[in-house]
Parts: sequence; structure tokens; C-alpha cells
Amino acid sequence: MKAWRLIRALSLSFSVAPKTPTSRSFCSSSRTSSPKIFSVKKITRKNFNSALSDLRRQVREADFLSVDLEMTGVTTAPWRESFVFDRLDILYLKIKDSVENFAAVQFGVCPFRWDASKDSFIAYPYTFYIFPRKELQFDAPVYEFLCQTASMEFLAKYQFDFNACIREGISYLSRAQEATALSRLNSSNQDKESSNEGWRLKEGGDAELVSIADILFTERMKERISQWRNSLLTNTKGVQSEENSNDSNSKFLTVFFKMRPSIRLDGFTSHQHKLIQQVIRKHFKDLAYVRTVDDNSLKQKLLVYTDSDEDRRLLTKEVKTDLCKGAELKLNAAVGFRHVVDLLSSEGKLVVGHNCFLDIAHIYNKFIGPLPSTVEEFATLVNKVFPFIIDTKYLLKADNVIKNLMKRNSTSLSSAFLYLCPQFASLPSSPLLPMQSSVKVEVQVDDMSSSDWNSGTKHEAGYDAIMTGCVFAQVCSHLGVDFKSCSPSEGLIHNEKLQKYLNYVYISGQDGAIIDLKSGKQFPEPFDLYDRLRQRNTVVFQNIVLLWGFHSNFKPKDMKECLTKVFGLGSVTSVYYLDETAAFVQFSKEELVSDFLALKETLEKANDVISVVHPLAKLLEGGKTRAAPYEVYKEICSSSTSRILFAEQAETVNGQRKIWKVEFEHKSGSEESCDEMQSTSRHHLPFELIDACTAGSQ
Repeated sequence: MKAWRLIRALSLSFSVAPKTPTSRSFCSSSRTSSPKIFSVKKITRKNFNSALSDLRRQVREADFLSVDLEMTGVTTAPWRESFVFDRLDILYLKIKDSVENFAAVQFGVCPFRWDASKDSFIAYPYTFYIFPRKELQFDAPVYEFLCQTASMEFLAKYQFDFNACIREGISYLSRAQEATALSRLNSSNQDKESSNEGWRLKEGGDAELVSIADILFTERMKERISQWRNSLLTNTKGVQSEENSNDSNSKFLTVFFKMRPSIRLDGFTSHQHKLIQQVIRKHFKDLAYVRTVDDNSLKQKLLVYTDSDEDRRLLTKEVKTDLCKGAELKLNAAVGFRHVVDLLSSEGKLVVGHNCFLDIAHIYNKFIGPLPSTVEEFATLVNKVFPFIIDTKYLLKADNVIKNLMKRNSTSLSSAFLYLCPQFASLPSSPLLPMQSSVKVEVQVDDMSSSDWNSGTKHEAGYDAIMTGCVFAQVCSHLGVDFKSCSPSEGLIHNEKLQKYLNYVYISGQDGAIIDLKSGKQFPEPFDLYDRLRQRNTVVFQNIVLLWGFHSNFKPKDMKECLTKVFGLGSVTSVYYLDETAAFVQFSKEELVSDFLALKETLEKANDVISVVHPLAKLLEGGKTRAAPYEVYKEICSSSTSRILFAEQAETVNGQRKIWKVEFEHKSGSEESCDEMQSTSRHHLPFELIDACTAGSQ
């Protein structure tokens, strides 16, 4: 089994050695006679606000948007990869596990706008570095995520700037996290309001002073506050002192808060602050104890003089307003990159991705809220956020014209880009794709633009977003979409030639599973004749048994051989290993599943010569082999636990839930006697073995 390594990273402590950032560039020849080099715009928290302002305008004017994400990993264990034996609901659970464990570290966005005067698209690519940094100071969980070593090596291979991501990556809150944060901040502000309005409390609510130190402290504070207050009322300037305010010989320094004279209460303990509040309530009705935060987000505690009850009420209102504004500013800063996702969602534009179900799931989980437990719920929720999605991988395989153009070429993004967009990839034009039929695309970054550019290094999110958009534009052209006639108000989302491709997304590229995001149902892949011949062995989930815990040297052919000896040559249609410890067995008939499970249970309970020489004895050797119907596989995949080996995962989940006592239906409806069990096991023995066993017993 290949090595499978995961690194757990905490957003507050993950560090990477410095490296020199590299620039990936376009060649420009549109404005000067010689090629000009410029790179896709990279956005960190330093230039995020200005970039967001530009992006808002470009998204509003765009005909469609292409997106791409880069993540720290894909699967938490080998058996979490997608298999041909995975049902749609299980594929979703595997993707859900991936999304909840790995981080998205780069988000590529590229608005495409049709420019009629240039007869071309104008593309505005952005690469956003994002990082789940803890921005709010209230008690919140530390973010943590996994890093898959293969994925990290992949990012490093394509010059991913880890320092830019971790040091300057844009933080974010999902909508659900923002709602929780707002609730906590409001609760915190209410606590501060209660402190600010503490002068309203009755004297009877004060604690009795029993400590000599407390009595002396309150008397000193009463005297000092009285001196300061009297100096205000007699228009005598208070004596300014650089000494600590905790010194009984020092006098308070007068400052102004909301145009009112006040004193800062620095250098006191929390207990002393409570005593000061008690002094104010008892002896100074025209002073208010205020807690606030200054412009540098530093907490302040002050005593503020108010000249009337009305002035006191006004002060309370002003402080409350400041607290609310401060909370809004904190939240707005913490929301961070989600402002981009909110922008993409609110404009209702066509969103284009390539093999993008994982990207969509990451976007929802990171920026909207937790993923639901079922794929149907997920589709409903995503459709509310992004109602118009096109997957270029589906587009390339769903239309016969495009399939004929692509022939046997791979539908990976890089292959499709090289084949369909040779003019962008600095390659000779394909004879099947004459240059005059191609769509022109001009890339623009700030004040630089180019219609003749080199794609540079792939697998940077901004570049992949450009490639995705360019592939989509070329495919639309071959489908007969007339960009010139698309009205700005309706755009491509209502184009009749694209309707049959809207919201169909590959959930798994390996086995061709497609989901209809309008309904959450699986949609059959548009196979050609070659694909149909290749997929002759149809998966029938109710005919499948899940096996794990057998010896690692037990091979698929050995498993099929021992099963067919018992149930007949045509009884097993396929055996598929998830890893070295687990396998799927698909029987030709559904009833063979219950027959096998019942026989296995019988042989394990029996302690006679038949169970030893039975063909299944090798499979059951060691006593650790487990078997279950297909639905148990779903239970295992839904667990948040991820052991590397499937057998370990299954036993862990079984220990947690204790749900896998398989019940079998017997014709009699009662438990079998020992003789009946022996009869059952003999029934599934080859005739020559039955004769040998019978002779041995005589």
C-alpha cells in the first residue's frame, strides 16, 4: 500500500520556511511592439480592499465568472477515494469528509465580459490567498486543518507561495460563523452596557466591605475622586501627575470623552474596579463608569462627568452606539474574503468551473455554513447561493460535436485548454479548430492587457480560472452561442443552447457520477459506444457484500474462487478491493447476499470438521473477517473518524456505534438448531467434500 501521510496544521502555529515568490506571467503584445510581461493579480490582506472594489465593478459587468480553488489535500485515507462501487450518497459523504478536514488556500476568480467593440472577451483574473486566521478576540475555537503531503508537494512543485498564504492570507468567516460571532459580540456588549449603567443600581446591591484593605482603598478613592470632581465644579484645573493612579498621593489626569471631562482608570485590578464602581454608586450620582474601546482596539475604563440625568442618558446611548459600531467593524474585518463569495452570489451570474463539485462544496462549507448530511439537502442549499453553474468537464462530454472534436483526448482542464485554445497556449492551431472559429480573449490586469499571452504555470488558482473560462468560451462558440446577441440583462444564463448543461456537475471524475444540482439526483453520464462497452458490468448495490479483516495475502482471484466453489461459477460478477484489508463482492443475485451472510455466521458458530474444510474456511481464517450489507459501508463513510486502513476504520466505527448485528431472515422464523446449522453448511459444500466429511465422521 502506498504511503499515506497527513499533517495536522493549526492556523495559529503553522509555519513554513521563507522562499522567494515567483511571478507567473502573460506575454503582452497588444499595446507595444515587443512582448510585455505581467502576472495574474495576486491578492493578500494588504491589497484586498482595493482589489474588492475593482472586482465588484468587474463582476457586475461580467457575462460569466470562472472559479477555481487550491486545497491542502483531497482524501484523508486511501479508501476515501471515489470508487465505481460508490453510490451517489456515499460519494457525497466522502467529499464532505474531505471538505471538513482540508483547507482551501487559494481562490481563483476571473470575470469575463464581452466587449462588442473589440469582438472579444475581456478577462480579469485574480488569485486570492486565503487562510483561516483567528481575527476575533472572544473565546472561539482555534482553526485547524489537515495537510496531505502529496498535495503540499504538488503545490510546492507549482511555486505556491506558502509564506504569502500564511502570513498575508485573507481570513474569513462563513455566514453561520458570522451569526454566532454577532450573537457573542452582542452578549459581550450587553455586559459592557450593564457595567456602564452600573450607577443606576441601588446601594443595597453592593457587597459589604469586610477587608481592612478594601475599606482603606475605597476611602482613598472617594477622597481622590471628590477632589477631582470639586476641581471641575470650581473651575480649578486638576493637577496632572505622571505617577501611577494607584498611588494614593497622586491626583487624576483630566481627559475628555465625548466632549465630557473624565479620568482614565489605569493600573487597577479587576477587584479594585468593582470597588470603584461601588464608590461611584454610593457617593457620586453625576459620575458614570464607562467601559469602551479606543481607535487602536485597546480597552479603556473611565469615570465621566455628566451634568444632568438627560446628559447621562445621552452618554449611555452614545457609548452603546460606539460599541455596536465597533462590533460591526470587527465583524466586517473578520468576514474578510467572504465578501467576494457574497458578491459572486448576489449578482446571480453564471459560474463556470471544471470538475467543480469539490470546489463548490469547499465554497459552501468555508463561506456559507456546515455541509448538510445528505446530497439532496446540499443541492437545494447550493442552488440558493449559486443558481447557475456550468461544469466544463460535463460540457466537454455531453455534446456530440465537442466529443467528436476532442475525440480520445483527455477532458482534464490542461488538456482541454491546450486542445481547444491553442492560440492562448502558444501552440499551432488544430486542423479541427480553425483560428477563425475561435473566440478572442484579452486578459487585463490593472492598466496592462494582452490578447496574445502565455498561460505560464498551471495550478495557480487564478490561472486555472482563466483556462476554465477560455475553454468555456470556445465550447460555447462551437455550440453556436452568439455572444454578440446576448443582452446584458439576461446574458448567458437564459441562452437556449446552454439550458441543458446548467447545474449538471461531475461529483466524481473517476467513475463518471454526475449530479443534478436542481434536484440532488444522480444523472446518467453521456457515454459513447466505447464507454458503454467498457461499463458492461453494471453495479447493483443490493447485490454487494462488504468484507474486511481477512488476511492481507488473500488476493481478489482467491476470494472469487472460494465464493464460486460454494455458490456456483456465475454467482460472483466482480470483486473490488478498497485496500489490502477490505473488498466489495458483487453477487449475481440479491438473495446470494443473505445466503452468504447466513452461511458465514453458521460456519463461525460451528466447531466441526465441515467448518474446517469448507471452501470459505480460507476467507474466514483467523477469525477477524467481517461481512456486512452495502448499507453498513455508508455508516462507515459517514463517520468523522478516518483510519488509514479500512478494517481499522470499520472496527473503530463499530465500537463507537455498536450497530452491526446483522439479522437474517430464515424460512422457519426461529433460530436454527445445531443440526440445522450443520445441514446449512453442508448444503453449500461441493459434493465431493460432503462425501469426504461424511466418511470421516463415520
